[in-house]
Amino acid sequence: MKLDVYLPVGERQLPSVGKVAKAAEALGLSGLWSTETKHDAFLPLVIAAEHTQTLHIGTAVAIAFARSPMLTALTAWDLQDFSRGRLLLGLGTQVKGHIERRFSMPWGAPVPRLRDYVLALRAIWTAFQTNGPLDFRGRYYQHTLITPFFNPGPIEHPDIPVHIAGVNTGLARLAGEIGQGFQVHPFHTPRYVREVIRPAIAEGAARAGRSPRDVEMVSSVFLITGSSARMVAERREQIRSQIAFYASTPTYRTVLELHGWRDVGEQLSRLAAAKQWGEMPALISDEILHTLAVEAAPDEVGQAIRERYTGLLDRVACYLVPFEPGRDEAFWRATLHSLQAA
Repeated sequence: MKLDVYLPVGERQLPSVGKVAKAAEALGLSGLWSTETKHDAFLPLVIAAEHTQTLHIGTAVAIAFARSPMLTALTAWDLQDFSRGRLLLGLGTQVKGHIERRFSMPWGAPVPRLRDYVLALRAIWTAFQTNGPLDFRGRYYQHTLITPFFNPGPIEHPDIPVHIAGVNTGLARLAGEIGQGFQVHPFHTPRYVREVIRPAIAEGAARAGRSPRDVEMVSSVFLITGSSARMVAERREQIRSQIAFYASTPTYRTVLELHGWRDVGEQLSRLAAAKQWGEMPALISDEILHTLAVEAAPDEVGQAIRERYTGLLDRVACYLVPFEPGRDEAFWRATLHSLQAA
C-alpha cells in the first residue's frame, strides 16, 4: 500500500510547493496530490515536478466539465513530459449546481459525459503522439481539427493514467471500463468499498474485457489522531463536522443507506438547505463517526490503515492532515514503515 500526501490548501499555496514536494520525496512517500478547491489543480504540479525526480504528482481532482478536453489534454501532456511520466490525471465531475453556477459550463448526464471526455482525451493524445489526424465525434464532445502549428508532438511517456473519482456505482463502472484508477471519495466506509465500489469496477472491467486489477484504488481516509487527549477531541469534532457536510449531499446518500442511516442523510439535507450548519454535526453519532473514520494513536495509524484497507486500496492519504516539511516526521515515517512492512 502506497502512502501519498496532499498539498496544503492555503491562501498562498504556490510558494511552498517546492519544499513540500522535496520533503515528501525525501521521506519516501509515493505521491503528491493537488486539489481543485481554492486553487487551480494543475499549476502547483509544475513546481512539484521541477523539484522532484521520482514522486508521482496527481490531481485529486481536476474538474473535467469545467474545461474543454483539448485544454485538459494540452496541460496533462506538458505535465507528463515535464515530469518524465509521473502524472496521474484524476478527473471529477462535480455536481450540477457547481458546473452551471460556479463554472458557467453545461451539465449533462455525468457518466456518459465523462466517458466521452476521457475518450476524447485519448483521441487527442494519439493525434499528438502520432502527428496524425484528429477525428473524435462523441455525443458531448467533437474534436475534428488539429494542425501542425497547434500540435505539441510526441513525448517520451505518452500513456497518461486517467483516474476517475466518484462515490456511486456509475462512475466506478466507468473506471473499470476505461480508467487506470478510481479515486474513492473520502466519504466512504470499508464495507461500501468492498460491497459496492469494487464489484462495480469489476463489472465495468468485465464489459471491456479487462481485469479489475488494472484499476488502481486510491483514497484519502478520515483520520482522528493526536498527541494529547485535547488534540484528539478537537480532531474528532472536526471530522464529525466534515462527515456531516458530505452526508448532507443527496448523491452521497448511498453510503449511509448501506448502513441503515438514510434518515440521517435526509435530516442533514434539510438542515443544509436551511443553512443550519451548526446543527448538523450533532446528527453524526459516534457509531457513524467511527465507521467512516480511522482513530488511532500517532504511532499506530499505519497499522490501523493497513488492517482496515488491505485488499481494498492501493494508495492512501490522510484526509485534511497537512504535510509540512520538517514537522511530524516521526509520524509520517512510522506510518510509511507500517504500510510498507505489509
